[in-house]
Amino acid sequence: MTMKVADYILARLSEWGVEHVFGYPGDGINGLLAAWGRAENEPRFIQARHEEMAAFDAVGYAKFSGRLGVCAATSGPGAIHLLNGLYDAKLDHVPVVALVGQTHRSAMGGSYQQEVDLHSLYKDVASDFLETVTVPEQLPNVLDRAIRTAYARRAPTAVIIPADVQELDYSPPTHEFKMVPSSLDRSGWSAVPSSTAVQRAAEVLNAGERVAILVGQGAAGARQEVQRIAETLGAGVAKALLGLDALSDELPYVTGPIGLLGTRPSYEMMRDCDTLLTIGSSFPYAQFLPEFGTARGVQIDLDPHMIGMRYPYEVNLVGDARETLLRLLPLLERKEARDWQEEIIGGVRRWREVMALRAEVSADPVNPEYVARCLDPLLPSDAVLTCDSGSVANWYARHLTMRGEMRASLSGTLATMGCGVPYAIGAKFARPDRPAVALVGDGAMQMNGLAELITVAKYRHEWEDPRLVIGVWNNQDLNQVTWEMRAMGGAPQFRPSQEIPDVSYARFAESLGMTGIRVEKPEQVEQAWRDALSADGPVVVEFLTDPAVPPIPPHATWEQMEATVESIIKGDPDRASMIRQGLKAKVQEFWPHRKKTSDEA
Repeated sequence: MTMKVADYILARLSEWGVEHVFGYPGDGINGLLAAWGRAENEPRFIQARHEEMAAFDAVGYAKFSGRLGVCAATSGPGAIHLLNGLYDAKLDHVPVVALVGQTHRSAMGGSYQQEVDLHSLYKDVASDFLETVTVPEQLPNVLDRAIRTAYARRAPTAVIIPADVQELDYSPPTHEFKMVPSSLDRSGWSAVPSSTAVQRAAEVLNAGERVAILVGQGAAGARQEVQRIAETLGAGVAKALLGLDALSDELPYVTGPIGLLGTRPSYEMMRDCDTLLTIGSSFPYAQFLPEFGTARGVQIDLDPHMIGMRYPYEVNLVGDARETLLRLLPLLERKEARDWQEEIIGGVRRWREVMALRAEVSADPVNPEYVARCLDPLLPSDAVLTCDSGSVANWYARHLTMRGEMRASLSGTLATMGCGVPYAIGAKFARPDRPAVALVGDGAMQMNGLAELITVAKYRHEWEDPRLVIGVWNNQDLNQVTWEMRAMGGAPQFRPSQEIPDVSYARFAESLGMTGIRVEKPEQVEQAWRDALSADGPVVVEFLTDPAVPPIPPHATWEQMEATVESIIKGDPDRASMIRQGLKAKVQEFWPHRKKTSDEA
């Protein structure tokens, strides 16, 4: 049988080591779907419930496998639906290739059904590489470049294939004018900065007395080296949200996350340091970094396009984190004074006491912090964690301890809702031998998660470790925005926009043949997590939590507190409960050793 263009595309993907393509069918990719049938579903087509979810699946797969994520969608609406997931890949620097259908070439420009100007639509999200295949001879070069570019730039790329082109006989490029051949090999490589730049960086770090280190996802391959740097310099280490799994929280000088969802020790370390070393992070919120002019800075990043941002760094080292640190370490002088690091360790210890006490504060019906706190010690050391956007990200960032071989991620820069469950699905295909846990708010669950439970049910029997636990914080409120309105704008809760229906997520899971657990009392929380983590298949465990527990930032100013009070005065419908929970939480923050009495409970 003659090989069609669609056959060649699937075969070439397999040669690149692609094992899964996440997608949703449509007539704009009928040629590819037919080719999948001829290829006996290799690479495997994984059917999502929506193209946006297919893109999120691909992002989750890429994040947790370290390999290329691939998604596919039909022309018109299918292509449009991919965009949010592809932007998530773009902003979090994840290699993803999108295969997108288009109307027949003969109909283009004729206002035909589902005809969309895909180059205009995709020119930003796939700005690193975007091409339409119009003749077979463009392959394999176009597909190879899309894959190489996605890997090299850590970015989404897109290949558009008109429906009629997919069904043409494949003919390779010939050895003649205006033909572009290609090759398959992708050899490994590592970028390293110049020795002069490394020496300058060492001089800055050696001169510092109070060194702070900030790591992001780019430091994930340099755990041992980051640990050696911190112990040599007597430094503390804060982590951007995308880098939470880059270093173990069991190290006493690791201060945890930084930023609005961060910890007080991270905030204080950045405020008081005299030297900042940033490794593999483009953390965007400069207000959480040292005051300009108060600290000298060194940055290490693989991407020269992202270097030197956010802070006036004195030395910018462009290179792979591990290879650069290996060259930097021999030039560093061990700091014998440990007062700074001991101060950081003391702050971390105190913060953990505060967070433990905050989780114990009574709420109506369940304290959302307590839900995360109970999960933490029960997590397997090889768990893969995903978290959605919303108030649940506060509890994920502050209460879960990264340790062992744990991997974790969320939508960092885009902070899009609805990624938690599809990320977990992608993670299960990336690491089918590991348990996965998705932490999701009820808003995100209603937006995307409920439908993707159908995808979980469809593929549940194919994972070596069958555990996929989806924890849902059910407070019937779009809680993060509610608190942002209160604390930042002094506005009361606007119920028509913020209230959402109470849905039985556990019962929906049961209707799909999965396990559902509903928790309505604090004393049920720990056992629910235990049951979910010991189950022999996917579980949705639903916690009825109190929306009035405030996600108070570690740097909360009096202005923010006054804005919250102002919202109460204006008539916030939930003001009584909010006052009660806000005061309890603040008391625990300022008096961490003060034990709760039975009257306060």
